[in-house]
Amino acid sequence: MTNGELRAKAAGLGVTLSLAGTDGAERPVSEQTLSAIVTELESAPPVTSPVRPPAPLPVPDRRAWGFTLQLYSLRSRSSWGHGDLRDLADFAAWSARDLGADFVVVNPLHAAEPATPVSTSPYLPMSRRWISPLYLRISDIQEFNDLSPSERIMVTAPASPLLASSRENQLIDRDAVWTAKLAALEAIRKVPLSPARQASLDQFRVTRGQALTDWATWCAIAEVHGPDYRSWPRWLRHPRSAEVCVERGRLASRVAFHSWVQWLAAEQVAAAQRAAADAGMCIGVVHDLAVGAHPGGADAWAWQDVLADGFTVGAPPDEFNQRGQDWTLPPWHPRRLASRGFGPLADLTGSLAEAGGGLRIDHVMGLSRLWWVPEGRPASEGAYVYYDIDGTLGALSAEAAAHGSVVIGEDLGTVEPWLRQRLGDAGVLGTSMLWFERGGDGRPLPPGEWRRNCLATVSTHDMPPAAAFLTGDQVTQRARLGLLTRPEETERADARRALEAWLAALAGEGLLAEGEKPDPETFTAALYGYLARTPALLIGVSLAEAAGERRSQNLPGTTDEYPNWRVPLADGDGQPVLLEDLRDHPGVRAVAEAVCGRIGNG
Repeated sequence: MTNGELRAKAAGLGVTLSLAGTDGAERPVSEQTLSAIVTELESAPPVTSPVRPPAPLPVPDRRAWGFTLQLYSLRSRSSWGHGDLRDLADFAAWSARDLGADFVVVNPLHAAEPATPVSTSPYLPMSRRWISPLYLRISDIQEFNDLSPSERIMVTAPASPLLASSRENQLIDRDAVWTAKLAALEAIRKVPLSPARQASLDQFRVTRGQALTDWATWCAIAEVHGPDYRSWPRWLRHPRSAEVCVERGRLASRVAFHSWVQWLAAEQVAAAQRAAADAGMCIGVVHDLAVGAHPGGADAWAWQDVLADGFTVGAPPDEFNQRGQDWTLPPWHPRRLASRGFGPLADLTGSLAEAGGGLRIDHVMGLSRLWWVPEGRPASEGAYVYYDIDGTLGALSAEAAAHGSVVIGEDLGTVEPWLRQRLGDAGVLGTSMLWFERGGDGRPLPPGEWRRNCLATVSTHDMPPAAAFLTGDQVTQRARLGLLTRPEETERADARRALEAWLAALAGEGLLAEGEKPDPETFTAALYGYLARTPALLIGVSLAEAAGERRSQNLPGTTDEYPNWRVPLADGDGQPVLLEDLRDHPGVRAVAEAVCGRIGNG
């Protein structure tokens, strides 16, 4: 096929033919990439069936504020070294009643491996459809109370060192947490269910149907053969094979166990949302949907017929990463997904919308296009593949609207104007992050010029907290790890100029005195006061920033060099901050007052 013919066919299949390079000039997509994508897209027939139009999504009728948090990092005196769903319920109720918060945005609670080692990243799960049992509060399981006193001691004994670790600034050890919780769950599983409880479990299995069966089967097989289905015996690599059916029967007790665990998780997730609503939150828990799941995990195994083979999702080269990014996540196949009526996407988003009062879509641009990277090629040699936005947005909005769920799209970075308009018309709120909001002159964007229909935040989990910008720790940390692409002094000079611009902007709003050199607590509260002066419909307060934390939860560009996703909540002095400490925490109080002092006026 000639170059021209290949490009014409690619255009007809929804593949972009060029993109802007880091210098702003257009550069062609390689013929090798185009050929691979065209071949993959042609592997499924075109779909001509109509799609449902986007349903109108609920939008808050008043301005509101709430917290954003990494739930695993929020530990209490009763959680086993890892924040859990009871901690979430208690935090939501406290922040609503004492501070007036209306929502809590949590990190993805997606399910990880059923056996150690457990992956650390919430954004590379084994399944986005199910909840990680790491978040279970063992003592809240009803059957725990039916154990004898000696049995309870036996079940909770492994938790002693985990409880102690929460009182120290130790990194979160998911392997230790899961080992203890798995042993406890297996002991509690032996307790007979009451007739009412058994009926509830049976109903859960019926309503979750094949999706639950697939998840539980994958877990049972993964306990034997490992968590990457691509390394399993060939006859077990497809969920509908006769051999898998036989294996499911052989492992029936483990399949039942993992189904039961998800029932428990669903109960505790629902309890957290009830606690939030009962305390007066108008939204409640906002669940986060990651971009994708592990290429060898449960979703990839169960949905392999609707995923593209031989490609991963990433990002093109930009000014921050000239090599592009490969996130290792398999993308939806646009034609195969459409041929299923976008059912897998609807099931996925519906499960999360049902679980809380809101849904955050990470990299919401993925509803329209994803950067496909061919296997074995660098990320810079990828190309954008487009999806039917009517179908993807229709599936998402129908499920969210049915459950009355507010939808927030993470649309940071380069977004096509038509897509932002389309999402906004459907009721999907955007995301505005303070450090990225600048005017044409590069200075901080005045509050009155921010958009309204968005969640406004100071930073994200991928960026250093506000205190680190003030102290310069964010440069020191990256320099120590060898992540700077420019001389350290150049980096520090730019960081100082950015900080000075924000200090001037805060002073201009009367949030700081002219020329004041604030301490981290005062600086952080002032930044959130600035957010409150914007028209943004929702204001998201990072609990880590309010507590005074200086460490990032995740440092892009690192793996073992930095403890990504394992940092527990601590203050500016590195002292652990537990859930019970928040009530009297001055930094948390100061930020809450800075936000809610004006939030009701917008």
